[in-house]
Amino acid sequence: MTTPVLRTRLPAVGTTVFTRMSALAIEHGAVNLGQGFPDFPCDPALPDMVSDAMRAGHNQYPMMAGVPALREAVAAKIAAIYGRQYDAATEITITAGATQALTTAILCCVHPGDEVIVIEPAYDSYLPAIELAGGVAVPVPMQVGEEGYSVPWDRVAAAVNARTRLIVINSPHNPTGTVFRRADIDALAGIVRGTGILILSDEVYEHMVYDGAPHESMCRHPDLAERSFVVSSFGKTYHVTGWKIGYVAAPAALSAEFRKVHQYNVFTVNTPMQHGVASYMANPSPYVELPAFYQRKRDLFRMGLANSRFTLLPADGTYFQCVRYDAISALPEAAFAEWLTREVKVAAIPVSAFYHDATESGIVRFCFAKQDATLQSALERLASL
Repeated sequence: MTTPVLRTRLPAVGTTVFTRMSALAIEHGAVNLGQGFPDFPCDPALPDMVSDAMRAGHNQYPMMAGVPALREAVAAKIAAIYGRQYDAATEITITAGATQALTTAILCCVHPGDEVIVIEPAYDSYLPAIELAGGVAVPVPMQVGEEGYSVPWDRVAAAVNARTRLIVINSPHNPTGTVFRRADIDALAGIVRGTGILILSDEVYEHMVYDGAPHESMCRHPDLAERSFVVSSFGKTYHVTGWKIGYVAAPAALSAEFRKVHQYNVFTVNTPMQHGVASYMANPSPYVELPAFYQRKRDLFRMGLANSRFTLLPADGTYFQCVRYDAISALPEAAFAEWLTREVKVAAIPVSAFYHDATESGIVRFCFAKQDATLQSALERLASL
């Protein structure tokens, strides 16, 4: 018998660079600073609260939009930090991680032929989701210089036309560690003012902004919040990336369309975890203290590389550090990352993997969301360069 030929919906998609580099790290016994997840445990109180919820009988389907207590906790957090009042019943939806939230938001508002502006380098789920929706991605590359990466808002404005339906933004930005400032917000607001353009704001690293700077969430700016799907991640905030639980905050009219898709691509999200996270959120300290927690790791890692031949780019947010390696090698980024993994025994991610056309900048990304011992081991190996 012959298996029927299936015409792919995603012809350009193969195995992700994260999967390849993690496999290479295991093969060569390398310290894995490639894939973005912590190698340290979460607060043990959090899984205890999930276990308590299981034993209390919270094991059946919850409401499609999420457990009310968790939605109320999210709305209260947003109000306290950003001053935006979202209605927990109609404007907060709990999702199976941020990637599901991002994909569902795109599917609910992008129709065939609609254009979606994506600022590159970009998280790798954006473009496939746009393609699945039948939309047309319009990539706008960030500028990169000695001061790091920045968004060329004039080029974003020039990309807008009558077919533009959505602009996808990400701050703090993966992979570059760039953080939007007020000037970025003003530029974005000027571009969308008077249009029907929506914003998809990927804010999964919202609690990882350093040096005392504020996170310029779309929730903080009323005119932008009215047209935005704001996505965040409990997995990133609470060191439980494998739990795959996040949320979307959006005005009621946008949330209603989001939920139409959400109810048919996941329906709802793990019940005891929702109850556990809701209980855990009663104490704001874990996310209030997170910037200082990760800033110390950032500073430790940057100090360890200060005398190396890498050139460190600014890392104002996220748990990623980008570096230039032109003083070390002339290899393309993917080849350099593979060489680094095989020969130096430290895995990194080529930033070219975050562009639709594999744009080369001579930059790789390290993740510093690791135990100090892990970082020190990597730094000892990188010191040889």
